[in-house]
Amino acid sequence: MRQATSFLTRALLLGWVLLLAACATGPRISSEADPSADFAGYRSFSFYSPLAVESEGYATITSARLKAAARAQMESRGYVYDEKSPDLWLNINAYMQEKTDVVSMPDVDYNYYYSYRARRYVAVPYWYDRTNVYQYTEGTLNFDLVDAKRNQLVWEGIAVGRVANAKPAERAARLDQAVADIFARYPYRAGSGTPVVPVAPRK
Repeated sequence: MRQATSFLTRALLLGWVLLLAACATGPRISSEADPSADFAGYRSFSFYSPLAVESEGYATITSARLKAAARAQMESRGYVYDEKSPDLWLNINAYMQEKTDVVSMPDVDYNYYYSYRARRYVAVPYWYDRTNVYQYTEGTLNFDLVDAKRNQLVWEGIAVGRVANAKPAERAARLDQAVADIFARYPYRAGSGTPVVPVAPRK
């Protein structure tokens, strides 16, 4: 029973990652770098073990795609994949949280009174605040780069968005785009401590 519950939880957790990339306006992207880190000294990377998205001890279709997309982003910046002695550990995490939006806005309604003088009903407006409550699921996807020697986080990129539905054929491509949008905020190339101008994330 415990294994079944754990599997279901993991499936739901990883399943939203594809949905996150399906948001109509794209997820919100942010990043932060350690100003004291020597980025010029980083030339290789490998994946942290165990990955946060594989904490159950096995890979999934979604985690494999996230790893492939992240690896492509790192290698496009000149980093070499080195499982034995990397300069950087790359970790991937994903989680979701139920959220509530409460929106109040002015509205008008009418009371009707019969006027004996006018011999008809008269509409009298009155104003009030209308409150709507919306429930939704917010997903967060983040990539951490950790200095392997110091075991210290030196950069993280985060995407946050509402979980939305998408056609299966669109999900993989949008997931790749979401990963690219996150790494567009990573301004360094392998062996270079000089930031390059990052590509603006997709709006």
